[in-house]
Amino acid sequence: MSFEQVVRVPADRVGAVIGKEGATKRFLERTLGVTLGVDGKEGVVTISSQGADAADPFTAVRVIEAIGRGFSPQRARRLADEGTTFEVIDLRDFAGKSTNSLERIRGRVIGLKGKSRRVIEELTGCNLSIYGRTACIIGEAAEAQLASEAIRMLASGSQHKTVFNMLQKARTKRKMERMFLWEGSSAETLADKVAKSGR
Repeated sequence: MSFEQVVRVPADRVGAVIGKEGATKRFLERTLGVTLGVDGKEGVVTISSQGADAADPFTAVRVIEAIGRGFSPQRARRLADEGTTFEVIDLRDFAGKSTNSLERIRGRVIGLKGKSRRVIEELTGCNLSIYGRTACIIGEAAEAQLASEAIRMLASGSQHKTVFNMLQKARTKRKMERMFLWEGSSAETLADKVAKSGR
């Protein structure tokens, strides 16, 4: 079964899809099992596949969209991993039509010298890209939801400290849950061993 889909990419991101001497394009084609046709003038990438078993055209579409939204090809390639999601938040939903408001919100999400974005990435394990009028997230579903909440809180005017505290609490809670799960499975294993030795 053949597949073909067109993805529009901003003109200044076409180079990121192609890479130096076409290296990124070849890497994406090889790892995703698709063929990429890139029209640099129109900012259009045509993704096609002839239905080989190894082909993953729908992931390829998401990867190209992510590169178009400012992610490096390496980070965008993470979308090929199972359970990884891609979310696009339109910052105009918070800024209205005001260009100044949009810039202010972008600045809040990125933070001074990129600190805010870096903290959100560290506390959630997600990758963020603030590009143009959007903030985009790549990460595991639960982590991406947290990162999304953090971005929306900042865009709505919440203090950075409040947002970071929320993320820190969520991270601690997840660590505790994982620890209990691990301890629970270890206890079960021990119980199984005891039961078997008693037979």
